[in-house]
Amino acid sequence: MATRPPRLDDVAARAGVSAATVSRYLNSPEVVAAATGARIRQAIEETGYVPNMAAGTLASNRSRLIAALVPDIAQSIFNDTIEAMIDELASDRISVVLALTGADNHRLVPEINMALARRVDAIILTGIVSDDETRQRLRTAGITVIETWGLPEDPIDVAIGFSHRAAGEEMARFLRQRGYRRPHLVVPRSTRSERRAGGFIARWLHDGGPEPTRLDVNVPSHFGQGRLSYRALADLPERPDVVVCGSDWIAQGLIVEAQAAGMRVPDQLAVTGFGNLRLAGDMRPTITSVDVDGAHIAREVMRVLRARTAGTEVEKRIDVGFRVIARESA
Repeated sequence: MATRPPRLDDVAARAGVSAATVSRYLNSPEVVAAATGARIRQAIEETGYVPNMAAGTLASNRSRLIAALVPDIAQSIFNDTIEAMIDELASDRISVVLALTGADNHRLVPEINMALARRVDAIILTGIVSDDETRQRLRTAGITVIETWGLPEDPIDVAIGFSHRAAGEEMARFLRQRGYRRPHLVVPRSTRSERRAGGFIARWLHDGGPEPTRLDVNVPSHFGQGRLSYRALADLPERPDVVVCGSDWIAQGLIVEAQAAGMRVPDQLAVTGFGNLRLAGDMRPTITSVDVDGAHIAREVMRVLRARTAGTEVEKRIDVGFRVIARESA
């Protein structure tokens, strides 16, 4: 004969407290005395009770769910941010619904609509929401919306990131100081990559350099694009002395292909990447790259979420900065 599942009353009876105390503990464990909380935890384990989170949502008007929308997780520069954020949210007893919007963000709007339908407490974005109707829907949804990995002038709600244009400008200054004079850009077809390329070109021309050559590649970035990008250098009227790649994956592939062709990196051809992935430090030669502290972004996300829960004001734009990491490849 099947037995009924354990209920809240069973936990209360085993812990020697009222059902109301168990409910308070499940919704706000910090308001229950430590010794009482320990007895309730033990009773939950012994009975196998699974809390009804839907009931808690109705009572508190909070789902304790947060939607994190990212283009992809394979070979992604967003992984450090997502992992650190999920760890922090778990400590606050908040669950994360992770949705993939595609490298070109073609599933971004449907996933936003799904998150809103699930009544999540917050939406954390890495893709850029360019649709005015969707941006307005998010502004009027009554939840926290955090745009990460960028720093738009007019955020939907809160933006935590850095200026991609400034990152491109800084790379141009860095390479000019290193004595390079003929840059070639490999630019993934994305808004942020284009902003970095625009910043690089503007700074390079402002400082008196010649117009850089460039090659546009599809997203997502991958190793094979770097190999093909190296072969495409043969079609240029003059060989560049440095290739500025839109990702570390492209830089890795380009270096491998250059070395296979007998080129010495960086003596005959310098290469830079973006993202400072682990492979940038593991390669030989190691890859000069732009580092963005994903864990720092995650900490700022948590600070904003906790401030909103407490009802305190937060900044609209939070700049976490970036830095050029000089290594062997340039």
